[in-house]
Amino acid sequence: MDITLIIGKNIKAIREAKKLTLDTAARETGVSRSMLAQIEKGDVNPTISVLWKIANGYKTSFSSLLNLQSEETMVILAQSVTPLVEDDGKYINYPVFPFDEKKLFETYRIEIVENGQMSAQPHIQGTEEYVTVFEGAVEISVGAETFRLEKGDSIRFKADVPHAYRNMGITTASLSMIIYYSEN
Repeated sequence: MDITLIIGKNIKAIREAKKLTLDTAARETGVSRSMLAQIEKGDVNPTISVLWKIANGYKTSFSSLLNLQSEETMVILAQSVTPLVEDDGKYINYPVFPFDEKKLFETYRIEIVENGQMSAQPHIQGTEEYVTVFEGAVEISVGAETFRLEKGDSIRFKADVPHAYRNMGITTASLSMIIYYSEN
């Protein structure tokens, strides 16, 4: 599965369905026209931050940009998932189950290596994140508050505000993330 081509195809389809020109899409997302064109062609592998800008600008879920076909039973083998990488490879996001309009959520497996971090822009109004730490220690900032979580700890928070993740330990932190989109 070539995630770059899937993302490009989906971004173009969403833009065209919304009847946006590349210029209008650039204004709505804050991503340059030329970058959007390169992404749509599959010429570049966009960062997570750029994908969030596009999803928020298009008022759609992050994983709708990844859009895999839905089946009744689906097994996702770890080696089949193409990761999205931030912070020079220190924050790795594995999109596992994409957004489904009927279920209103998407899931990710996250790895943050020592000293890795990622800052996220606010998601669509009403969005919530559910995070569980399976290995390591992380600091999660939500708006002006900061929380330290260790192995076995979980957090739920409104993700329509700026938020960030940072590895506080000396080993790789492994997290599970569910992003829920409100019907409102």
